[in-house]
Amino acid sequence: MFHFKQFSIEHDRCAMKIGTDAVLLGAWCPIDNKPSSVLDIGAGTGILSLMLAQRTSAEHTSLEGELAKQIDALEIDENAYEQCVENFEASPWSDRLFCYHAGLDEFVDDPEQEYDLIISNPPFHSENYKTDDESRDAARFQDALPFEELVEAADLLLSENGIFAVIIPFKEEERFIDLCAEVELFPIKVTRVKGSHTTPIVRSLLAFKRYELSVLQADELVIEINRHEYTDDYITLTSDFYLKM
Repeated sequence: MFHFKQFSIEHDRCAMKIGTDAVLLGAWCPIDNKPSSVLDIGAGTGILSLMLAQRTSAEHTSLEGELAKQIDALEIDENAYEQCVENFEASPWSDRLFCYHAGLDEFVDDPEQEYDLIISNPPFHSENYKTDDESRDAARFQDALPFEELVEAADLLLSENGIFAVIIPFKEEERFIDLCAEVELFPIKVTRVKGSHTTPIVRSLLAFKRYELSVLQADELVIEINRHEYTDDYITLTSDFYLKM
């Protein structure tokens, strides 16, 4: 079990365990449009949904009432789906969280609503090697959820003022932004992530809306100064979640 400040997560039955990517995205994702509904695509353990539930709770926002009254998650793998449901039920926000056991293609066939925030930590290993673990491969490899399919779904399901947020490899950033531009989704926030000051950029945090900014401000986030010695920026971003931050 992985313990955060306000919730805990079981991840022993999920192909992809709790990792830095998900925590970065859940903490970084813009919510300045005050989302009333959230969709987490490829939920896995449910960590992104739980982080957004915390960030949009009345206690966290100091607003009257909660922001995201409905947080839907989508998970195709049966074991991950079951564990996600259990993690939701054990959380303080179980009444706001719901997980669908379905693929994205099934979900978009008959969309019931639009979402003010769509968030995803998609599979992104596009290299041509696989393992004997089908669940882990599906969670890790792009062919399980192609970027094209993800962007198409975001275009279909995103509300007029909605935000679409992802974390992907830096080397895929330009292609992903181009795919979004094809459906008139444009970047409003870009943060490029490095493990340390001396290592290359490895991840891109991207947020999109249906309008184009005249000037896009992009920044960098460095995680560590030395091993287990974290930068002030990383501590500030994640301190509401990690127990030791």
